[in-house]
Amino acid sequence: MKNLMLIMLLCLPLSVTAGSPTQMLRATIDDVLVVLHDAQMEKSIKREKVRGLINNRFDYETMSRSTLAQNWKQATPEQQQRFIALHARTVQDTYLVMVEEYNDQAVQYRDEQIKKERYAQVDTLILDAGKEIPVNYKLRLKDGEWLVYDVVIEGVSMISNYRSSYQQMVKTDGLDGLLAKLGSKLEGATE
Repeated sequence: MKNLMLIMLLCLPLSVTAGSPTQMLRATIDDVLVVLHDAQMEKSIKREKVRGLINNRFDYETMSRSTLAQNWKQATPEQQQRFIALHARTVQDTYLVMVEEYNDQAVQYRDEQIKKERYAQVDTLILDAGKEIPVNYKLRLKDGEWLVYDVVIEGVSMISNYRSSYQQMVKTDGLDGLLAKLGSKLEGATE
């Protein structure tokens, strides 16, 4: 009987054993909030902890493919890997700025939609002094984890926003030009 139970558990679909997209997202957001509430922690340490938490929940490769769109297929494998690294850092820095502005706002989890068993959207509201800011997370199931591949804030998709600015850079400077500009911008941000 125990063997039958074990076999049944092992045969469960991945999405059941992975937990719901909302549960996984909530766990990450809760962990980020714990770090942000730690008044004793130095700012640089907070940034690195938050960066680590979001790295575990974000799917930078899928984000990068979607952001570059048709330019992804034209890129060499080396350019693709370089873009993933630079774009991940850009997304991290953008997200860090947003969460550092956190000032005890409440996060309300609204709706979860799962599409084709591998894609989901979790709708949240940030409640800030009577103002409701919709933040919707798009996730995909990868290796048993629900990973964020886009964040839509007040109706504006992070991927679409980056895509439009990056496409213009690729058009005028080529993919290598885009990579150089992103690299320079990130180096300037750390100085």
